[in-house]
Amino acid sequence: MLVKTYASAVQGVDAQTITVEVNAGGPFSGQGPLYFLVGLPDNVVKEGFQRIEAAVKNCHFEMSRLKLTVNLAPADIRKEGSAYDLPIAIGMLAATKQMNCDLLDKFIVMGELSLDGGLRPIKGALPIAIQARAEKFKGIILPKQNAREAAIVNNLEVYGVNHLLEAVEFLNREKQLEPTFVDAREEFAFNQEIFDVDFSDVKGQDNVKRALQLAAAGGHNVILIGPPGAGKTMLARRMSTILPPLSLFEALETTKIHSVSGLLPPGSSLIYTRPFRAPHHTISDVALVGGGSIPMPGEISLAHNGVLFLDELPEFKRSVLEVMRQPMEERRVTIARAKVTIDYPSNFMLIASMNPCPCGYYNHPTKDCVCGPGVVKRYLSKISGPLLDRIDLHVEVTPVSYEELSNYNLPAKTSKEIAASVMKARKIQGERFKAYKGVFCNAQMPGRLVREVCQLTKPGAALLKKAMEVQQLSARAYDRILKVARTSADLAGSEDIKIEHLAEAIQYRSLDKEGWAG
Repeated sequence: MLVKTYASAVQGVDAQTITVEVNAGGPFSGQGPLYFLVGLPDNVVKEGFQRIEAAVKNCHFEMSRLKLTVNLAPADIRKEGSAYDLPIAIGMLAATKQMNCDLLDKFIVMGELSLDGGLRPIKGALPIAIQARAEKFKGIILPKQNAREAAIVNNLEVYGVNHLLEAVEFLNREKQLEPTFVDAREEFAFNQEIFDVDFSDVKGQDNVKRALQLAAAGGHNVILIGPPGAGKTMLARRMSTILPPLSLFEALETTKIHSVSGLLPPGSSLIYTRPFRAPHHTISDVALVGGGSIPMPGEISLAHNGVLFLDELPEFKRSVLEVMRQPMEERRVTIARAKVTIDYPSNFMLIASMNPCPCGYYNHPTKDCVCGPGVVKRYLSKISGPLLDRIDLHVEVTPVSYEELSNYNLPAKTSKEIAASVMKARKIQGERFKAYKGVFCNAQMPGRLVREVCQLTKPGAALLKKAMEVQQLSARAYDRILKVARTSADLAGSEDIKIEHLAEAIQYRSLDKEGWAG
């Protein structure tokens, strides 16, 4: 008897429906294998027969002694992972007439089996559910831990089950299950402003807070330069709290990436706040940008629509930083293999931090730097010019004084207050760039648009010329200064870039100053 069940294969952040064909043939003669699995399965899928056999027997079903052929179609797509256990087991039971097969064409079935028949969570439940709805399936049956994640897709019945027996009884119409329901919009609105940290926790550092406010308002990349213990990491970790809240579309896109990576906590549905990723400096280039023998998203994709924080930037391997340059420009990363090409989105804001020198105390107000001649330059040269060219704001972070640390009554703006001004500036930019595809904030302006949007007055042009001559700023600083000045003007609600906006932008080009590193 031939029976078909339906599963799904995840490629990149999208899914494709897989037909699981199970054919029960003649009796086993005792020669050759009893089970055949074809359709380009990997080793994890092949090992599933051992899990399926144990689970079927422990659920008091019979493991047929007929020859069974299982085909995963289309056969030219590689099938990976353990989530095919449940659809294969259901197909085998239906093919050997141990259960009904009337409902099998109405559901996508996915799940990894334990030896006792219990179900373990799978990766990629959200893209699988989206594809199931697109192909007009009535519903999806998957492990209970993944039910809320899949249930944010409307017009699809999502049934979470804990055991193989539960799935069989439901498909036999012997047991009624309640579909999981999630009001995505209500949960999204309730949870998206809940943070564990706040900018009001940071004492002092008003100039750095202002720089991060500028960065959030214009989507600019930032590098924080300062001695150990000055608060660089503390400030960077609060960046997500002042960025504009995720739209529902952005939340779905971000959740899909975390879903296929298996990083969503069990029982969760959506990612409500912008992600913050802080990989260690020992990370490999594949782990940062994605890839591997089984292509998976890297840190730059996991930070999509959020913040990527690279602490101690010069300690990262040069090759790791260089592979990040193109995805920063294109806002996506392409992983090419012989038979497949996968795109992962990677639209993130980069925040980097570093000590000014190996000992950490170059330009420190009270402590002496012990680095020898030329050491500071060599330390900074670990960061390539093309990477620095993609960072708009260079912010020097100085230590906080004892008076500021000990004064608990010192007023400090909360993240909510800063975020309100950021949203006003982003609204202005949204109106400005609505006619330009792919440009949503000042940092994304191409060169031709900078000339059009960032017009300077004669006094402003004179100031910028003088600054570039006196401070010996590099040519690459020119566009960056104009973009940041435009953001400063947006925060002030000004249509024109005034002298004070330009002056503020000029001060954030520390690493471009000739002689800054001695």
